[in-house]
Amino acid sequence: MRALSADEVRTVLGQGGFDASTVRRGVDAYRLTYRTIGTDGRATTATGLFAVPRGKRGKLTPVSYTHGTTSYKPDAPSTSGTPWAVGPAYTYAGSGFAAVVPDYLGLGEGPGTHPWKDVPSETSASLDMLRAARAFAPRTGHSLDRDVLITGFSQGASTALGLARTLQDGADRHFRVKAVAPISGGYDFANAELPALLNGELEAKSSVLYAAYLLTSWQRIHGGVYTTPSEVFQAPYADRVEKYFDGTTPGQVMFQGTPNRLTDLLTPRGWAVLRNPSGTFASALRTDGEVCTAWTPRMPLRFYRAETDEQATTLNTAHCVASLQKRGLNPPVENLGKPLYQGSLHLGTNVAGTGKIVHWFLSQAA
Repeated sequence: MRALSADEVRTVLGQGGFDASTVRRGVDAYRLTYRTIGTDGRATTATGLFAVPRGKRGKLTPVSYTHGTTSYKPDAPSTSGTPWAVGPAYTYAGSGFAAVVPDYLGLGEGPGTHPWKDVPSETSASLDMLRAARAFAPRTGHSLDRDVLITGFSQGASTALGLARTLQDGADRHFRVKAVAPISGGYDFANAELPALLNGELEAKSSVLYAAYLLTSWQRIHGGVYTTPSEVFQAPYADRVEKYFDGTTPGQVMFQGTPNRLTDLLTPRGWAVLRNPSGTFASALRTDGEVCTAWTPRMPLRFYRAETDEQATTLNTAHCVASLQKRGLNPPVENLGKPLYQGSLHLGTNVAGTGKIVHWFLSQAA
């Protein structure tokens, strides 16, 4: 897709506010289309961004970076050239790593709709992207080391933990986890994120978008959330909300076409589904939270978060760490302070966290 010099990489990173101090090389960036499985277990394809350092041959340590929430297919890392979308990949590749960045199912050039907040399919898409990168790397003059460094932001923070968990469990005989560094995750939707969102503790507009995305996505994946959108969404949004989150609606159109407050979006039934989950919805929430509750990591692990967060309450991180502490772990949590990206503390942690993590990963890979 692109061949950038080291100075060009630094320019792109600078435009996005990313730390370019570790960049020593240019970057060759590729879009990979690879085989994986859908939420139904059937064969499908997905795409992702694979970036390698220019002028460096031989074995590279892969960094799996799993991105945060997006709803519009072209905004995924492999189909967007914005500094926000490619910044982490260019940071790691320019610093000497192989950056392996899945778009997830249904984003980028992948078929169908994106199953948002579905950790199992995010995990399988991420693992299969690693496998695809390993198969493709020799064409670029490289091979991928067994040791993989894993990071991710927001939605992708849970994915990062899910990928680490499945690799620790032996899902692939080649890869083993070297270290994990998730940023600002929504690790506990059931007991942290949803209560904060519904109680008005988070930014109102993002709460509207997350609630709408969750309900429509989990209806597509699991069923049983609603029979018709009008059961959980008020008019006039009931007639359009599914279209807003099917991957074909630009983010700005979706943003302008949704209300600014949850009270204007949800029906009483919609509030009830989110406040008192039951059935398949409750089961899906339990599965989502298992990235913190159902395993004991055996690799170095660090969490990164802002001092406060307007989109992903910091209680998510606190609950995840508390769960791990019950099993004898005490992973450090780095407070990134109050970094801003386009006025958002949440988005700012992706930029600030990437700069911190690349230094840690360099020390781990040494």
